[in-house]
Amino acid sequence: MLKRFFDIFCSLIGIILLAPWFLIICLLQIISSGFPIFYIQKRVGKGNIDFNLYKFRTMRSDSDKLGLLTIGGRDSRITKLGYYLRKYKIDELPQVFNVLLGTMSLVGPRPEVRKYVDLYTKEQLTILNVKPGITDYASLQFFNENDLLAQSISPEETYIQEIMPIKLGLNLKYIAEQSFFIDIRIMVKTVLKIVK
Repeated sequence: MLKRFFDIFCSLIGIILLAPWFLIICLLQIISSGFPIFYIQKRVGKGNIDFNLYKFRTMRSDSDKLGLLTIGGRDSRITKLGYYLRKYKIDELPQVFNVLLGTMSLVGPRPEVRKYVDLYTKEQLTILNVKPGITDYASLQFFNENDLLAQSISPEETYIQEIMPIKLGLNLKYIAEQSFFIDIRIMVKTVLKIVK
């Protein structure tokens, strides 16, 4: 109950404070690469139920048909504005609407696409017992995941066999020890990481 109240309070404050910046980004998006402004992707949430995750669009339209993973900060599918939105994690900000709607929390395991969730073990599927979040332990450890994948000969294989198991292990760790104070600590560390 406390977590949900905190999510609603912070997301409302965030939306109010960020509204002018959202407007500026929307205008820049239209000028630089047209519509759509937002990128909506199906992700798997609590209870193994799909939901729409909102982001500012950073790639050319239909780029996800060429692959779900982003390879490096200079992936050729990324728009000029999109590069900076991604670099400073600004593209993630519309997820405050997901938090307000209740499909996500501020802190929790990052939601995956169905393709990768289908590879989870029975133990790993327990991650879907909690709401996904905007940030978590895995987001902090793999802050520059795109750059790591860019160094791989086979990025998807690297993601599935090396990165994803570590992420899921961190998610299970979070679920085992989650508390309001741990959420605050993860949020503070995330902000400091972005500022750095």
